[in-house]
Amino acid sequence: MLAKSISFNGLLLILLLQTAIIPAAWGQLPQLSPEQMDWLGDRIFANECNRDFSCLTSWNEGEDFPSLGIGHFIWYSSQQNERFEETFPNLLIFYKKHGYELPNWLEILKSPDSPWQNKEQFLADLDSQRMQQLRNFLGSTLELQVLFIVERLHNSKTDLFRSLEPSQQSSLESSFYQVANSQTPYGMYALIDYVHFKGTGIAPNERYQGEGWGLLQVLLELQGSAANLDNFVAAATRVLERRVSNAPTQRAEQRWIAGWTNRLETYLPNQ
Repeated sequence: MLAKSISFNGLLLILLLQTAIIPAAWGQLPQLSPEQMDWLGDRIFANECNRDFSCLTSWNEGEDFPSLGIGHFIWYSSQQNERFEETFPNLLIFYKKHGYELPNWLEILKSPDSPWQNKEQFLADLDSQRMQQLRNFLGSTLELQVLFIVERLHNSKTDLFRSLEPSQQSSLESSFYQVANSQTPYGMYALIDYVHFKGTGIAPNERYQGEGWGLLQVLLELQGSAANLDNFVAAATRVLERRVSNAPTQRAEQRWIAGWTNRLETYLPNQ
C-alpha cells in the first residue's frame, strides 16, 4: 500500500499521471484541484457516514447488503439479485489497478462476492480482526475512494444520453455541462454525489413502477428550467419524492426522504 505519509496533493498528482487524466480527456467537465478533491471527499464522507470511522463498515436499516467505505459502496453475496448497482467489487479492482495491496483476507477470497450472507452474520463479525483490517484499510485510503467516485461520473458520460432522441440528447447534455460548471466546485459536487448517491438512471432494473430516480431522470425533470444549482436541487427533490411514492409499501422509503432532501441542500453554496 502507498505510504500514508504521502500528502493528498502528491498522491493525487501521482494517480492523475498514472491514469493519464488530463483536461482534454474529461471533455467539458471542469477539473477539480487537489484541494477541491479533498473537500469533495470530506463532503461525501459527511453525507454517508457523518465522518464516523466506525461507519466505514455498515449494514443500514431496511437494506439487504453491507455498505462500505466513505461512499457506502454496496457489496452483494453470491446468488443475490438486487435492484441497486453493486459498487464495492469495482472499487477493489480500482485499488489493484493503482497498485494498492488489499488486506490479505480480501486478496485471497475465491470470489468477488460478500462473505456475509445476511445482516446477522455481518453484525456478529463487526469486531473481528478482518473487519478491523477492512475499516483501517478504508480509513487510510480515502483519497482513492474519492477518485473512484469522480471517475464514475466521467465514465457515465458516454452512456447517459445514448437512448434519447437527438434533439433531447443535445438539450440534456447542455444542461449537464451547465450544472457541472455552476459555482465551481459545487456543480461538479452535485453531479458526482448524485450519481454516487442515486445512480445514473440508466439501469433498467433501477425503477419503481417503470420510473427511475437517477441523474438522467433529474435532468429530464430539469427540462424547461434554467440549468442552475437551485433548479437542479428542486428537480432532484421532485424525482426522489416520486421514487418514494412509487416504492413498494414494505420498503417504507418515506423514512429516508428528509435525509435525502438535506443531502441535496448541501449542493448549494452557503448551506
